Amino acid sequence: MTNDLERWAEAVADELGVDIDVVDVAGVLDLARDAAHQVERPAAPLTAFVAGYAAATAAAEGADPQDAVDDALSRASELALGWSSEPVVALGEAGTTGGDPTGGDEDEA
Repeated sequence: MTNDLERWAEAVADELGVDIDVVDVAGVLDLARDAAHQVERPAAPLTAFVAGYAAATAAAEGADPQDAVDDALSRASELALGWSSEPVVALGEAGTTGGDPTGGDEDEA
């Protein structure tokens, strides 16, 4: 970690009342990289925020804070690494306008 990044992490953690020892800077950066490369660049900050929020929620509900952070980072990273840019189409949805699985109009004779 660079001196500027280390100073920034400590400053923002202090400002927000977060124990810097619980912050896994390398883990957050890895997660942001995975989300940016596997999903798209704007997914990086969004994913980091959601993972942090999930960890905070779990800790507030009684989970060990470090375990909550580790779990959130791990699960979000696994999701990002397995992400496909191709949308998943449920069986029967592709090209259909109704219940006809061939994609045709049921009312045609």
